Amino acid sequence: MQKIIEITNGVTRHPLRRMKAPVTLDIATGEQIAVVGDNGSGKSRLIDILTGRYPLLMNEVRYNFAPSPLKLVSENLKYISFRDSYGDGDSTYYYQQRWNQHDIDENTPTAGQLLEQAFQAAETNVGFGLDEAGKEQARQQRAALRHRLYELFHLDTLLDKYIIALSSGELRKFQLTKTLLTGPRLLIMDNPFIGLDATTRTQLAGLLQTLITETDLQVILVLSRTDDIPDFITHVIPVEQLSVGPKTTRAAYLSAHSLSTPPHLEDIYRQWIAELPYASANSTASLQAEEANEILRFNRVSIRYGNRTILKELDWCVKRGEMWALSGENGAGKSTLLSLVCADNPQAYACDIELFGHKRGTGESIWEIKKRIGYVSPEMHRAYQKDLPAIDIVASGMNDSVGLYARPRPEQAHICREWMKVFGVGELAERTFLQLSSGEQRLCLLARAFVKDPELLILDEPLHGLDSNNRQRVKDIITTFCQRCGKTLIMVTHYENELPGIITHRLFLKKNR
Repeated sequence: MQKIIEITNGVTRHPLRRMKAPVTLDIATGEQIAVVGDNGSGKSRLIDILTGRYPLLMNEVRYNFAPSPLKLVSENLKYISFRDSYGDGDSTYYYQQRWNQHDIDENTPTAGQLLEQAFQAAETNVGFGLDEAGKEQARQQRAALRHRLYELFHLDTLLDKYIIALSSGELRKFQLTKTLLTGPRLLIMDNPFIGLDATTRTQLAGLLQTLITETDLQVILVLSRTDDIPDFITHVIPVEQLSVGPKTTRAAYLSAHSLSTPPHLEDIYRQWIAELPYASANSTASLQAEEANEILRFNRVSIRYGNRTILKELDWCVKRGEMWALSGENGAGKSTLLSLVCADNPQAYACDIELFGHKRGTGESIWEIKKRIGYVSPEMHRAYQKDLPAIDIVASGMNDSVGLYARPRPEQAHICREWMKVFGVGELAERTFLQLSSGEQRLCLLARAFVKDPELLILDEPLHGLDSNNRQRVKDIITTFCQRCGKTLIMVTHYENELPGIITHRLFLKKNR
């Protein structure tokens, strides 16, 4: 059987990028692979070996992409990483830029223009080596794929948007479409289903199944959630503690690793959180005598960008002690709504919004608002691209800074280390942020959100890219933290089972079409 990728005793040249043992594996024609493992286990490191990003000392990776007529590995093999959905290649991006679209160069191409460029570039390779009839059939198939992708992801609603204006879910749809239009022989996707609403996840799995059946496409999915392994996967490669396990069939893997809910550890976290030192005046004691009052109130709030209406005449009130689940399909305005609450969106000044009992625009500074809020989101993850010690990233939450960093004072460092221990990343305090796995980065950003003991906790897709144990850990921490007096929660997720059991209220946003 033909092997499209083969590695024998592979050892990377860079000693800091090596697995614990030489890597030996192969992927044969027709095999659809899931690479699974916990956060920090080495999944991304293995993929970097497969794609050639980390060259090997000897026994280089061998590729055979026949029957593809394309010669270059880069033409046949495409990789969409978890970090790509946060745009780490865009060095000009800064936090809050999505809400300040006047800063975008007018010559910047839209999502539609970029997709058209990708399609036209792919057209040059369609039907290579075929007669005219074969070329025309190949072009029709490519055009049909484009139509199917646009229809599946409802791309007509975002073609005129700049990339910076896309929600994290919309951006992932754009990346998937752009990559699939190139017609790769092998497509590697890191957590492709995260950030997508339930309907789109199902449709994407169905589309991949169809493409696998009708074309020569093979896929490798890198998954932190073992419950995300779709039916079309034929084999699983487990990675654990920088060791690559033997390739096994999907059925055998699921039989040996039956899905089970990790045990709850709320009592442990309750004790840890009760004993933590706190840095700010937001402590529980200062709120115990305070009666339940309004944290925020929106009165017929509307947000528009150009001809596009994101929010339309929204009325919403959140009272102290309430726990809200915020949901809606991709592009419905969830992140825009949260940007108004977090004082990141300048349009808030034109709206009738009250935060913590004060009407926006009546003299309070954004820092007076932010000091009472703990926040994490895909936009925030996207903004953290400085390769600084992880503890500095966590400490930036004390001053609500993104982009301006300073070494924490000893008492601040102690608080940061304690919170990092709670989130299971205490030993990573001195490791630089960009050397951490995506899941480890997310845990550090979660610690950043909690570190100042905020009154209002806003968590936008907080469990992105986390393995099952860490998802349960974070849910337990959220539950324990929010059961303290005076705490309020707003949480966004596309997975119903990620919501903690303390949710008391729900808000569902519908997309304005």
